Amino acid sequence: MPKNTRIMPKTPRPLVVVLAYDGLCTFEFGVAVEIFGLPRPELGADWYRFAVASVDAGPLRATGGVRMMVDGGLELLAEADIVIVPGWRDSDALVPETLCTALHAAWARGCRLLSICSGVFVLAATGLLDGRKATTHWRYTETLRQRYPAIEVLDDVLYHDAGLLLTSAGSAAGIDLCLYVIREDYGLAVANSVARRLVVQPHRDGAQPQQLQRPVARPRESQTLGQLFDFLHQNLTLNHDTASLAKRAGMSPRTFLRRFSDCTGTTPARWLLNERLLRARDYLENSPLSVELIAEQTGFGSAALFRHHFRHMYSLSPSQYRKKFGFITQ
Repeated sequence: MPKNTRIMPKTPRPLVVVLAYDGLCTFEFGVAVEIFGLPRPELGADWYRFAVASVDAGPLRATGGVRMMVDGGLELLAEADIVIVPGWRDSDALVPETLCTALHAAWARGCRLLSICSGVFVLAATGLLDGRKATTHWRYTETLRQRYPAIEVLDDVLYHDAGLLLTSAGSAAGIDLCLYVIREDYGLAVANSVARRLVVQPHRDGAQPQQLQRPVARPRESQTLGQLFDFLHQNLTLNHDTASLAKRAGMSPRTFLRRFSDCTGTTPARWLLNERLLRARDYLENSPLSVELIAEQTGFGSAALFRHHFRHMYSLSPSQYRKKFGFITQ
């Protein structure tokens, strides 16, 4: 067994409870259902149990006119090992006191509370995040900071683990956080199995920025720079400078820099560095290549320079990243 694969927890199986409410955000709710609510016989009999708890009395209407059926009310939180709060119905909407009380009681007995996107406003309303770090979608970070000044709001991370309180950014970052929880509970191999079934990347570190990592050309620039991007992807190991890239694009250096920035939101040097790091990370996750060979094949030239940039981006050395998340020799 790989040394970073954990033995799955013994019974009783952990109970995951996801909240439902009138005006439910269906994507975030669906993330919780897809990751924790589906039977996974290939992972054995000790997989999570799952239930849906209603916050509101009466019929629940979700986004898009969907009607919801639930397994129970807030009393389910008294049994939960993990409670998931999907995106809240509105950042300005009041959080019921009964919900705050139930969440506080669950946390006090050791239950993990996990929010996706604007669900952080529910956790914030309990007061449990005061004096702690938390994140949410970049659209809501300033609102969260102003409304709850006792929280240290992280502007540009995918998710944050503050012990029993886990918060994530936008909807897709909720998937990353849920996979992170599975890695913590069941190990890397199980988390990777779930990710493969979802057809998503097995791991994105929580410290990564929320902003799009691979900006692409706007439609009006696709013919002008599209071939250049293809060339760069195929030739990351070569040395590139502004003059040579501008010449290949058929532009003056000044025009090239302006249009490249318009298309990608960054400079050619920064874009190349990001692409090289992404390629290197793929090698670490999926191949047995040495760090020195990865540095050579991604255009860093030296292992020392590669390690420097990789640690700066991911807060881990390449070897640490591989040991924790990547390729494991049997």
